[in-house]
Amino acid sequence: MKTKFIAFLELMRPANVITAFADIVAGMSIVGFVFGIGSDQLITLATLGFSSMCLYAGGVVFNDVFDSTLDAKERPERALPSGRIKKMHAIIGGLILLATGIFLGFWHSKLSGIIAIMVTICALFYDWKGKHMSIFGPLNMGICRAFNLLLGMSVIETGLFAQYYLVLIPLIYITAITMVSRGEVHGSRPALLYQSGILFLIVHVVQVLVAIQKNHLLFALPFIFVHAYLILSKLWMAIQEPSGPNIGKTVKMGVLTLILMNAAWVSLSGQWETAILVLLLLPISVRLGKKFAVT
Repeated sequence: MKTKFIAFLELMRPANVITAFADIVAGMSIVGFVFGIGSDQLITLATLGFSSMCLYAGGVVFNDVFDSTLDAKERPERALPSGRIKKMHAIIGGLILLATGIFLGFWHSKLSGIIAIMVTICALFYDWKGKHMSIFGPLNMGICRAFNLLLGMSVIETGLFAQYYLVLIPLIYITAITMVSRGEVHGSRPALLYQSGILFLIVHVVQVLVAIQKNHLLFALPFIFVHAYLILSKLWMAIQEPSGPNIGKTVKMGVLTLILMNAAWVSLSGQWETAILVLLLLPISVRLGKKFAVT
């Protein structure tokens, strides 16, 4: 039983799930939610946060379900091809996670529930077909993360409809990471990595511009600068030598440092204490990333 539990945890990508929770905090802060220790505030954060985590975990479980045949050849050590967990058990567990995420979304509001359903549909389509599409595939994954940020923004509906356009930033960022990840096994082409680098730069420049607009550049700049340095330094190494291992390091850094990007979004609201708390999720995610696969 313990072995199966650990195997299912591997399918869930615990380090990545932490970043999904950070997305929710970022989305909530963007629309002006004030964080505090009041019961209503904590319940709201927990409801949308756990909804997002369940949706993300369920999505990546099905990613491995759909990839089980390919992984048997390329990554036989993984939970499903190694036989440490049966495919049917993984499917049942993934369905429970997705259903729980949708339920918690509707528990908060009808709008949150609808967005949770959209996250589920986009994630399952990516797992099934999207990842194999050269152009729409990376965009599909970006849409999943964009809807996840939107789920956090749904905490205040008027704020969501006023600032929905900001979901383009995580969409661009995740699209860039997905483009890079396509060379994780067999390597990549420098031209594709340069294109991803341009997308990363667009994300950081836009965050700086929004920080200036909101008069919180002083709070946000450290988060933005450190995030840019970490991801772009790994990407430059991959450009110099576009091998599978270097690509993998770039992808892993890109996923884990999503927490830094989310901390920057929180800092734009002026709630620097909450931004620091989000940042403290990073070492937890990094530690989990050493024990469980990130990609």
